[in-house]
Amino acid sequence: MRILIIEDEPRIRDFLTRAFKAEGFTPTPALDGHTGLRYAVSGEHDLVILDLLLPGLNGLEVLTEIRMHQPQLPVMILSARADLATRLRGFELGAVDYIAKPFSLDELLARTRVHLRRAGGLNGPLVIAVGGLTLDQASRQARMGDRVADLSEREFQLLRYLLTHVGEVISRERLLSEVWGYDFDPRSNVVDVCVRRIRRRLGSEVPIETVRNVGYRVAA
Repeated sequence: MRILIIEDEPRIRDFLTRAFKAEGFTPTPALDGHTGLRYAVSGEHDLVILDLLLPGLNGLEVLTEIRMHQPQLPVMILSARADLATRLRGFELGAVDYIAKPFSLDELLARTRVHLRRAGGLNGPLVIAVGGLTLDQASRQARMGDRVADLSEREFQLLRYLLTHVGEVISRERLLSEVWGYDFDPRSNVVDVCVRRIRRRLGSEVPIETVRNVGYRVAA
């Protein structure tokens, strides 16, 4: 799925680009209204994340133009402007959602998937299976033998990343960057804690191997 991110703040734009890439999407960043509009009307994207305070064309102007040229393209507004009048104006112009900054990444990702499913971009459950372990990407459930676990967002992201890189040793640094969107912090143990939770919930047979002093691997 191709996600267009129209955001002029470099820190937020880069963070969202990394986060959507880690989730398996193909993100396209745009740093101003004119560039974002050009990308949006090209017909090459499945959903737009749109800031309102943009150089050149502002977000509401971009939204108006998108609705004229790509009326079926879902547009989610992500903005620091949270007043009721602006939110109502966004919905009047055709936004499918409005999320105020500061925002929860997990909520943004969840809402993105909802709108993609409604638009027909995510059709049916997609199951990844490796050995006796299966991961249902629609329900966020993992199954290992008789054990079934409803995963948290981070557990799901981590397990999916490992399962889509079967046989590859993935370092803690890479997992922290790709799944959490963080720069590496040698003091952080969030990756190890998340892996322990998954093992505890799915049992000792779950095929996640620890590679000493490096990271983790799912055996083929």
